[in-house]
Amino acid sequence: MLELQAVSAGYGPTAVLHELSFTAEVGQITTLIGANGAGKTTTLNCIAGIVKLTAGKILWEGREISHLRPSEIVRLGVSLIPEGRHVFPQMTVAENLEMGAYTRTDQAGIRRDMDLVMQMFPKLKSRLAQLAGTLSGGEQQMLAVGRALMASPKLILMDEPSMGLAPVVVEEVFRAIEQIKAESKTILLVEQNATLALNIAHQGYVIELGRVVLSGSGKQLLHEPAVEKAYLGL
Repeated sequence: MLELQAVSAGYGPTAVLHELSFTAEVGQITTLIGANGAGKTTTLNCIAGIVKLTAGKILWEGREISHLRPSEIVRLGVSLIPEGRHVFPQMTVAENLEMGAYTRTDQAGIRRDMDLVMQMFPKLKSRLAQLAGTLSGGEQQMLAVGRALMASPKLILMDEPSMGLAPVVVEEVFRAIEQIKAESKTILLVEQNATLALNIAHQGYVIELGRVVLSGSGKQLLHEPAVEKAYLGL
């Protein structure tokens, strides 16, 4: 289980998270929704070790990871798919995927996960020798997801996977998220499309100004009047 206990964090003198607490159960999809600037991306970056906490604790599988380096957190089975994809543009698709497995030595497992990524995203299979920077936005998002999977993670942090993508590509990405869940991965999803996110999430949290203000199952939050008004356009 992932557990945040009264986490506070920010950038220099600017506080973003204020005693934020929530849990994400193993093998489930947990989603964070909220307006821009609510602290969702900062939360993921804290878990990944990119942003340091000023107070509180983050525990993964019962171990505190709050003060570990990002590389150490990756080795504990945590992968971040950042907002904006951030593929390596001057490297090929194959090289980007290989970079995802840089902490691994199990060659058979790496080959198995490469096959899984190719099965999940057939478009990438025909583009393995292509530079990642020349891919479309949707293909780069597929590559970012595939690169994260190549680390053989137990927990995947996804930041706005649908951002800037055509609806047909969004459907493909969310099918992949469902498939990842079927592989018994734990997913913490930050997503601007609250309807999509809540429809697939086991648990959801609404964040405002760095604090959890509402929580419940995905289905419960879909029919919560405050959520409908603020985030679902109803």
